[in-house]
Amino acid sequence: HGPIIKQNSNRSPAIHIIYNKLTMAYFAGTARFLLLIAVGITGNPSTANAASASPVSGWRSHLDWAALTSKLSSSASLIDTTYDNYKDECFPEFSEPSPTNHALIDQPSGMCLPHLYLGWEMSWPRPSENGHLDQTYDQAVQDLTDGSLESWLVDPTNPSLNLPSKVLFPAVASDVVAAVNFAKEHGLEISVKSSGHSYQGASSKKNTLLLNMNRYTHYAPTGITDCDASILGSTVTEDLSNQPCLLSLAKNKSSLIRVGGGENFDKVYRAVIAANEEEGYKYHVVGGAAGTVSPMGWTWQGGLPGTMAGRLYGFGVDQVVQLEMVLPNGVHVKFGPTEWEDASAEGFIVPRTKVVSGVCRSNPDEHDEEKWIWERCPEDFDIDFNDLYFAVRGGGGGTWGVVTSVFLQLHDYLPFSAYFFIMFPSPTEECSAIAPQFAEFKAQYISVPSLLNVTKEHSLACGSADTPSEFWCYGEEDVMQAWTRFLDTNNSTDPANVACLSGVPEFAGYAEGQIYLASNDRFPGKVADSPAPMTIGPYVAGVLVPQSWFDESEKNRKTIQEYAKNAPYYAFGGATASGSDQANSLSQAHRNAAFMTYFSLEDFWGNLFPQMFDVSDKTNFPPVFGSNHAGFLTAGPLKEDWTKPCPPEWTFEERREKCISFQEAIYGTERLARLEAIKKAVDPQFIFNCVNCIGNNLPEASKSRDQDDEPSPSASEPEPLSASPSDEPSGAS
Repeated sequence: HGPIIKQNSNRSPAIHIIYNKLTMAYFAGTARFLLLIAVGITGNPSTANAASASPVSGWRSHLDWAALTSKLSSSASLIDTTYDNYKDECFPEFSEPSPTNHALIDQPSGMCLPHLYLGWEMSWPRPSENGHLDQTYDQAVQDLTDGSLESWLVDPTNPSLNLPSKVLFPAVASDVVAAVNFAKEHGLEISVKSSGHSYQGASSKKNTLLLNMNRYTHYAPTGITDCDASILGSTVTEDLSNQPCLLSLAKNKSSLIRVGGGENFDKVYRAVIAANEEEGYKYHVVGGAAGTVSPMGWTWQGGLPGTMAGRLYGFGVDQVVQLEMVLPNGVHVKFGPTEWEDASAEGFIVPRTKVVSGVCRSNPDEHDEEKWIWERCPEDFDIDFNDLYFAVRGGGGGTWGVVTSVFLQLHDYLPFSAYFFIMFPSPTEECSAIAPQFAEFKAQYISVPSLLNVTKEHSLACGSADTPSEFWCYGEEDVMQAWTRFLDTNNSTDPANVACLSGVPEFAGYAEGQIYLASNDRFPGKVADSPAPMTIGPYVAGVLVPQSWFDESEKNRKTIQEYAKNAPYYAFGGATASGSDQANSLSQAHRNAAFMTYFSLEDFWGNLFPQMFDVSDKTNFPPVFGSNHAGFLTAGPLKEDWTKPCPPEWTFEERREKCISFQEAIYGTERLARLEAIKKAVDPQFIFNCVNCIGNNLPEASKSRDQDDEPSPSASEPEPLSASPSDEPSGAS
């Protein structure tokens, strides 16, 4: 997913230099880190088992941690963590010839992250006592590209370190309940991590108790349910046990899969593959491109399924049928739609959700799930399940509580085809010459198929992530025929040109192909990373280009070719618009988009933004950015002039005060206000206050929670910030 730079002489030199410098940081950062390893600065991997660490030492040792451990299941573990764990367990993987998040996820401390710099605030290792508020965007760019970071990376007392002080590995829901109640009683913050694929760092935070869900109960291997159609017309039972199937059948679907709060897509895909191999290929699950991405953070951000038939079946949020969570009040709940109505007359392919109901577990200390008792919530339970269901599905992970499991919709299996344009690793001279034509062909096939004489149905069968060379298709399509026609129209039908696009060997599905083609033999049989670990992650946000604007004229389509800096992310259209239950918080910009792509700040705010989006109401900023893959140095435009980018020479404190926040640019003014109101109702103590999540920039969240923190055993940690930057991306991927 690294940026593909398209040079353009019309751009402001300053803006262009910033963008290119940050692009170089993707690659230069890894090279510098290899040097660190080579000279031995990072030390040797720890051979100690982190689980053996004392749970009553270290951070906030005056608290009765033994009281917490006494309530945990025998499979749970609570450990102290320090910078040394991060250095010894996580650093070495970034020097591997074929690094993989599969290795990072299973490290004993549970602290590793897919991008090394996520271990520091704002992915910026420069020491800062106040979260870089008095430092500038320009300075960050300079450091992350040309600066010498080595001394900062290996300093255990660096105040910019953003690592948790204690880690709990829950095994069952009662472990999560115990942790949340302990945090609530003692005024602690909780951070939550499943896979860690949060590019802006929402799954790691200093002075928090981290709940690493990786060892939580795995439901997927036995979690597929085939619904009995005879229950159609039945009433939803009080314990909601038949609710998932009733809703599924109302969508004309017949199967579901239950996924645990710590399972990633590798585990989910392999569970579906096993069922298909046993039962004769009948199931398809919508998910992400990378095996190490979790359905949790990915789904709650929206979930862009460019590789997994999302244009036929909807976004990740559209797959959710029922949720199970532990809320900030410590109550274990499950909830989902219990009343719905047909919405086909308005063009929707799924029912409109009218009422969401929930139940509470009356025996929250019980470890054995077979003995759980779900009942009507008590009278003093004041959470609105309609609001909660709206907020969680699209409002980002880590801020509404802890998702312990989710029922996801399964769809009917369709034949799978994959096509690759010969671009990597060594394109032929012919293919290099027509690469721009392939990009135009791909845009037309997916976003304007009528130009190629391609039916809408064949177009919606295909999609791709933000990679320039791939097509992933399900069911009937005519990619090769359309490619030949396109070349013929452009007088390029030389057989060598036609051969630049070719199908891969037949695989039953995307995940099967990824397992077969995986180059990392350290983890055979697993769905591969995409991308592999890097020192620094994505840094800009993708713009959701409206389909209506793209369709307006040939000029607009040429504008994209001229100004877009990345291959577009083609996960939009079709069911991503019509598959909404109209009760989720994913922005309308997602629903209306043709694709997501990237522009320079100056090009976008000063030129393209007013063309693409309705800016007539100056009190209501529209949603613009995609939440998945959001970068860590992004802000909206000036509050006083939406056609001007937030100045890079300003400090982050100035940017927070005078620029549209990143959250507002994702959700829009109105939707963000509703989400923030729900946040204050669900979590009034801000126990879940993850970096750049909904509510993280509110005054209520910025108060110091840990004023009496003690230094950790091996590093002196600074006091929490008195405020948190709000112009950073929200949520997790």
